[in-house]
Amino acid sequence: MKILHIINDKQDDLSRKVIEFQSDDSELRVIELASKAVSYDELVDEIFASDKVISW
Repeated sequence: MKILHIINDKQDDLSRKVIEFQSDDSELRVIELASKAVSYDELVDEIFASDKVISW
């Protein structure tokens, strides 16, 4: 399963633990919006390419 985690501000302990747990059996991608290095087009493409999207 492809899972996309979108981090709005910064990772906290809960998000870090969930991402770590899911990385064992899923293909993960984490995008941190605070880094400003992600284009809108790339973000939309990643959302539609994922089976599940989690926003923190």
